[in-house]
Amino acid sequence: MHKVHAILNAPLFTIGEVTVTTSTLLTALIIVLAAQFVSVLLRAIIRRSLRGRGVGAKGSLGVATRLLHYTILLSGVAMAMQTAGVKLGALFAAGAVFAVGLGFAMQNLAQNFVSGVILLLERSIKPGDVLEVEGRVVRVQETGIRSTLVRTRDEEEMIVPNSTLVQATVKNYTLKDALYRLRVVVGVTYGSDMARVRKTLEEVGEKLDWRLRDRACQILMLDFGSSSVDFEVAVWTDDPWLARVHSSHLREAIWWAFKDQGITIAFPQVDVHFDPPVNDSLRGLARAA
Repeated sequence: MHKVHAILNAPLFTIGEVTVTTSTLLTALIIVLAAQFVSVLLRAIIRRSLRGRGVGAKGSLGVATRLLHYTILLSGVAMAMQTAGVKLGALFAAGAVFAVGLGFAMQNLAQNFVSGVILLLERSIKPGDVLEVEGRVVRVQETGIRSTLVRTRDEEEMIVPNSTLVQATVKNYTLKDALYRLRVVVGVTYGSDMARVRKTLEEVGEKLDWRLRDRACQILMLDFGSSSVDFEVAVWTDDPWLARVHSSHLREAIWWAFKDQGITIAFPQVDVHFDPPVNDSLRGLARAA
């Protein structure tokens, strides 16, 4: 027993004025291993909990587990160093100048990291969502610890900083549901039969195979324009990602329906009136010809 006690208290090396013994080194190692074990245990619990809520392993779940792992491991290393006799306050004071410079350099990185954690906790943006970011419609592919990978309708992959998604106004078309109201405006001439125009537009909207049947098609007379009477056709769909394609199909259907009904789609027209002297001159030129 005496020999064991002597081995545990045997000095190994000295850090400044602190002598590190075998027992302090073993204690520090046990603390680090315990922190690692706690990290593994808590990450397993969080994975099970978040997967039950439908959080993907490649998205927010990875951000949460990595953040937890680094936090617990850093806390364990700090406790181990304190146990070994290392004065953390002195280390922090020595590295204060370096930390300030590093902090300014990593400000943007830290901002995006915190924004990623906010997105994880709020669950307002997740893989598969259809968003409108800075005027472009994109689909979320993967949420990372610093940025979010999205894909445009033109199959272009974009890397969006998480801070942009948190600080800017972002439309999420699939946050609660995928309902999307699609609108198309068409103008007809003033001489058109407006009752026939409305009826034709209603029939076009009812025949669309991709619109939601439980929501009625809405026809509105929007405005009396300078060259046309403007109507709006509004229909509901459950796939906002295909809104541009559906808009094209709706416009084509309106075109052919108006053609069958003899309804003219208006276009800008200009009436030119000449003053009497100009009219007289033109008549003189016509007679001379």
